[in-house]
Amino acid sequence: MKRAVPIALFAFILATVVGGAGLYKMNRFLDTPVTLPQQGATFDIAPGSSFKTVAAELVAQGIIKDDFWYRVHARQSGKAGGIHAGEYRLEQGATPRSMLEQFLRGSVRLYSFTIIEGWNHRDLLQALHANEAIVQSLSDEDWPAFLESLGAAITHPEGLFLPETYRIPRNTTDKQLLTQAYELMQTVLAEEWQAKGEGAPVDSPYEALVLASIVEKETARADERPRIAGVFARRLEKRMRLQTDPTVIYGIGAGFDGNLTRKHLRTDTPYNTYTRHGLPPTPIAMPGRAAINAVLHPAEGEELFFVATGLGDGSHKFSVTKDEHDAAVAEYLARLRQQRREGR
Repeated sequence: MKRAVPIALFAFILATVVGGAGLYKMNRFLDTPVTLPQQGATFDIAPGSSFKTVAAELVAQGIIKDDFWYRVHARQSGKAGGIHAGEYRLEQGATPRSMLEQFLRGSVRLYSFTIIEGWNHRDLLQALHANEAIVQSLSDEDWPAFLESLGAAITHPEGLFLPETYRIPRNTTDKQLLTQAYELMQTVLAEEWQAKGEGAPVDSPYEALVLASIVEKETARADERPRIAGVFARRLEKRMRLQTDPTVIYGIGAGFDGNLTRKHLRTDTPYNTYTRHGLPPTPIAMPGRAAINAVLHPAEGEELFFVATGLGDGSHKFSVTKDEHDAAVAEYLARLRQQRREGR
């Protein structure tokens, strides 16, 4: 009985030493930087992958030499089942411990996709399908059903998605990104509508979106948006036609060849603001927040006309009377002729 005590003590000490040595080796493994190229590396975890599979793949790619202590740590810590699928960016200096935390957080590599102010829905869908990180799931015929799934009261997609840069993981679907953009537009539109000024020439948030899309297509200059919105507000108030070229071009559709003619201006479509009063039935592009704000806070003044200056800076000349406007148009055309003679 007395002999049993030293044996038990020896076994305890041995187990402690062995366990301590194992713990030391495991921590050394976990905190030693892994093997990565100077520029880092991309590592993919497929959906449904077990930690054992992930660890084996790290060995296969030469990122870690052995996965024994990795699997022991993951199992003992209870973290083995918490990893997220996705594409990860591993940087130099990463350790097995930091990689595991990255996998547990789901800190996947993100890609940028930007919706540009003034794009129409065809531009948007084309850009989505050209992006290698985005999975195609939407065709042009799918718009009505997709918008219905979002709870939209409108079946036409134009203007409903906020121009912004979105950060997305690889294999995001076009519908997932568009859902984000739609919801963000609804938020922005609600915020701007709540703070609208008394001079706003529209009766609903959707009308604000329609007019903002026209302002967006007429100018990219921040200083001009409220002035152009002011011109349109006064024309609407006076029951004057808006007479804005971008709406005519939109009504022509994808077949427009870039040459707007007098015949186009006289050909009636639901979007021809030379032949019809009021706003077109839908937006003609994706307006940004600044254009929406300009429509809801139009600049005061008396100007009823504007035309491009042709100076190359995107600016316009604003006029109060038709005679002033005709003179500004003549000046613009003369400048264009001179630029052509000079080969500019």
